[in-house]
Amino acid sequence: MDTNGFRRKFIILSIIVCISGFSQGLLLPLISFIFEDRGISPALSGLHASGLYIGVFVSALFIEAPLRKYGYLPMIVIGGATVGVSLFLFPFLENIWIWFVLRLIIGVADNVLHFSTQTWLIQSSPPKRMGKIIAFYGLFFSFGFMVGPKVSELVVINESLPFIVSAVLTMIAWPLIFLLPGARSEKPADAGVPSNFFNTLKNFKAVIITSWACFLMPMLFGIFEGSLNTNFPVYALRNDFEVSEVTWILPMFSFGAILLQVPIGSLGDKVGRSRLISVLLLLGLGTFLLMEVFSGSFIMLMVLFVLAGIFVGSMYSLGISYMADMTPAYNLPAGNLIAGMFFSIGSILGPVIGGAVITGTGGGMYFFFFVIAILTVFILNVIFMISKRNYVKE
Repeated sequence: MDTNGFRRKFIILSIIVCISGFSQGLLLPLISFIFEDRGISPALSGLHASGLYIGVFVSALFIEAPLRKYGYLPMIVIGGATVGVSLFLFPFLENIWIWFVLRLIIGVADNVLHFSTQTWLIQSSPPKRMGKIIAFYGLFFSFGFMVGPKVSELVVINESLPFIVSAVLTMIAWPLIFLLPGARSEKPADAGVPSNFFNTLKNFKAVIITSWACFLMPMLFGIFEGSLNTNFPVYALRNDFEVSEVTWILPMFSFGAILLQVPIGSLGDKVGRSRLISVLLLLGLGTFLLMEVFSGSFIMLMVLFVLAGIFVGSMYSLGISYMADMTPAYNLPAGNLIAGMFFSIGSILGPVIGGAVITGTGGGMYFFFFVIAILTVFILNVIFMISKRNYVKE
């Protein structure tokens, strides 16, 4: 293996995904702040936020074939450029439904970008270091996502400024892909069958049969990401928190994920990801219960958001590594697509249900929503572990 070449590839792909995380982390609370200022209901705000993830979900059905045909570089260029241009358009197209369409387009383009970089990295990674490498990759995304909400505070200076900052950084990041020698010829491993929509569906079926529980973790992470960054700003503003306080609390979840994401990924390589995930889910459940108790305390919410990030902020990267453990190399693109689809399902459900909970309860019981989601995933993962154990014994 070319160690220097892999290191350069890892750094460039991680920088690109970091800026992508920054754009997502900025966009969700930014539009929530704007909508709350305009008097738009939390339920409609949450539904509007789902546009990004509807784009992710729909695009997942169609992007495997072009990736296999054209390779990684063209897909990353198209995805990155589309995100950058769409962000530039927000300040000039002042309409709630046009913004929904722009979110939809960004969702499609972002998924093209993520799917390409993630598949490329997984295919290139040594199996024994998979968890650690994917954890570092997730760390870069989490770092960008952590900074995004704080930069969204620029909205108090000028509503257009955060959009422009994000667009400029995006347009600087994706051209870095041209610094990788031989990138034009890089493609996913040959699956031995023609690349088309129907074979993609067959690959989906094969991966889901063997690895269905692995995708619950990206879905759960999508619930966290979508609801916390869309609903929590509304929840907090309605409970007398200041915008500046919200933009301090929100990044703490990503900060917690960054703190121990790599050690957790490495630990999963050693002790087994299924057991580690179960323990982390229980710890995360307890943390969200405490959030409900201390929901009015700025300091306690900051601390608890950090702890939640430590315990469950690595669920996406753990789920990807979990899936890679159980999926043949030729089906990794399909596995990554399914992970993205489950992530988008969680990201759609999170803001919609979270917004409905805030509207229906007047702001109460919001954090119990996460408790129920974590408990459900924990139970299903335990069932999966038991079924796999019984299968091995037979």
